Amino acid sequence: MMESMLLLLILLEVVSGVAIPPTIVNSNPLTEAFDIESKGDLEYRVVTTGNPVLDYETMPKRFDLQIFVEDTTGRTDLNILTVQVTDKNERPVFRGNMAIQTVTIYVLEGTPPECIYQVDAADPENAELKYSLLPAPVPFMVLESGAIFSTKEFDYEKDPHCYFLNVTVTDPEGLNSTKTVNINIININDERPYFTTKQRIYRIPEEQSPGTVVANITAKDPDDENSPSRLFYSIQSSDRYFSINPSTGVLQVAGRIDRDALPLRLHPNVSVIIQVEDSPSVGHASEMEITIIIDDINDNSPECNPSTFRKEANENMTAGTFLLDLRNYCKDIDVNPSNNQFNFVGLSGFGSNNFALESTGSGRLVMTGSIDLENPANLGVGVYSLTVRVQDSAYPNYSNIIYIYIRIKPVNEFFPVFSNLSYEFNVSEIAKVGSSIGRVNARDKDWPPSVITYSIVAGGSTRDYTNVFWINPTKGDVKILARLDYETTQKHILTVQASDQEKTATASVTVNVLEVNDEEPICSPNFYSFQIPVSIAVGTNINGFRIECQDRDSDPRSFRYFINEGNMNNHFTFSPSAGSNTSRLILASSFDYESGLDKNWIYRLRVYITDDNLLSARDKTTHLIKTGMVTLSIRVIPNPTTVIATTTMTKLNTVFDGEARDPVTGKMYEFNTRSGARRWKKSSETLQPVPAVQFASSFVSLLDTKLYITSGSDLNKPLMPPK
Repeated sequence: MMESMLLLLILLEVVSGVAIPPTIVNSNPLTEAFDIESKGDLEYRVVTTGNPVLDYETMPKRFDLQIFVEDTTGRTDLNILTVQVTDKNERPVFRGNMAIQTVTIYVLEGTPPECIYQVDAADPENAELKYSLLPAPVPFMVLESGAIFSTKEFDYEKDPHCYFLNVTVTDPEGLNSTKTVNINIININDERPYFTTKQRIYRIPEEQSPGTVVANITAKDPDDENSPSRLFYSIQSSDRYFSINPSTGVLQVAGRIDRDALPLRLHPNVSVIIQVEDSPSVGHASEMEITIIIDDINDNSPECNPSTFRKEANENMTAGTFLLDLRNYCKDIDVNPSNNQFNFVGLSGFGSNNFALESTGSGRLVMTGSIDLENPANLGVGVYSLTVRVQDSAYPNYSNIIYIYIRIKPVNEFFPVFSNLSYEFNVSEIAKVGSSIGRVNARDKDWPPSVITYSIVAGGSTRDYTNVFWINPTKGDVKILARLDYETTQKHILTVQASDQEKTATASVTVNVLEVNDEEPICSPNFYSFQIPVSIAVGTNINGFRIECQDRDSDPRSFRYFINEGNMNNHFTFSPSAGSNTSRLILASSFDYESGLDKNWIYRLRVYITDDNLLSARDKTTHLIKTGMVTLSIRVIPNPTTVIATTTMTKLNTVFDGEARDPVTGKMYEFNTRSGARRWKKSSETLQPVPAVQFASSFVSLLDTKLYITSGSDLNKPLMPPK
């Protein structure tokens, strides 16, 4: 270890003054162990700071210091000073306990020579050390390893009781350190103690309280004949029942002693090995075995497992019927037969007069008579709650209560009976699916009342549905499962069954379906598309078009026809407009495109057909009216305005974006909603979107996916597809 010292003297040569004196601006490795001090007159010295103190053994061996200086003219200089740390020999040091205190060693008399202590010392330079002892001669020696050995077997009565040794450790250069070791010789006891108690067998009852004295064990030590002995008592055997006072030798009950539990139930004699010693660790000791006999007492009440019984018996059972033998479930665990006898007494509880114990000791429970649940005296009594006391025959007559619950099982003696032999319900044919139309009810005289379930066992099916009705199995509500149709079936006859799980009864249910106007007019065709010339005459039956309507629940005269949408300027009407199941489409007024009154060339008509023609205005507000619908697409073909003498044919591809069914053949055809062109539909083709097409004033005819533009001179010729 090095103290603060001068390392280097620095002399500066400057023309002008010093602005920044020599300063350590950096070091490698970083440290604060060095500083620069001024001595005046441009003389400086590099010194150690002592924080930290340089230590050759623990710190770096070399430091590079960067020293910076600047004069008042701004000129600077930077140099590196290398400091090399050199080693210095230091005294050996003690470590462990000897470094901080005087070590005391205790040696028992009679101990053979052995190592009694290991000196722990070290040299800062890790040099090899030598150990020595003073004063000499002493019965101890120290080895080169620093281990101190005794050289003889000590006798406390002959040898000194204490030795003081100076232990010196020296390094190769002669530097040393010394510490003191105290060695005390300890006296030992070499005689065994002996027991003075002569009794070896003891008897106690079970269940004694902890702390109860069982025996007082005494002993003496020959080494202490003339003074009070310091003896220690203990139990050497594994024993949970007893404990002994280590100072007085009093043997006491330590825990619960149950003669009725294993292992004492089979082996009631407890063997206890007691040891006495004159030192709790390395002294002499003696042992003695005693036997403690555990006697049984009547400390347990009879126990029943289970203590609660649940039995069932049918109503109307005869007197003397056996129900339960309680003795099969009860026992008293006391060991002595005089303590484990018991009997059964005190049968009580509501309705206990219906039951009895055959004899006091048997525990057999029997019925004294039959129980009829339908008898008003027994109504509401389904379970009888009884108690029986099981009691010791010996004093103090411990007892327990047994709980017995006897459920009287009802016997199904009666058939269910419907409140009516037959039921009749009326229901509108438009009643919603799930609606309740009526309820049937049946009762059973059995007590407690049986749970009656209802079911439909016959009737209630149609051509389209297997089950038109459903009955709630617990409440008897009859509900609709499918839509009723007066036109198909006006009356349903059901057979309903009531069951109490064992016995059944049936009743007839008649459901009358009430007629309601619930059918819509159905017209054919329901869609049609065609073309008409702009010059068609008023009153003309357009293209001979006619619709024919049917209504399953309405007279043919009940139909009214009116165009609800698309009839701009009221050009179209139906004749007749009411009172017939057929009607024709008529042009009601001519077209006027020249004056600008009409602007649309395509009419999409939505025709409504109602079935209220025969109803008065008053009845129309209360009766259900149904409406059918037909959709018509009409294209008006303008008059030709082209005067070219020759015929020019232009072939264009047509896009079909609509489809309909032909009313005559029933086949599907496709049409262009702008031009009205048609073709028979092929099953593999799909509809295409329509491009915006502007039509000239010339006459346009579209047939078989080809568009032909014809000059005005050909207008009187029939429109036929080209060949």
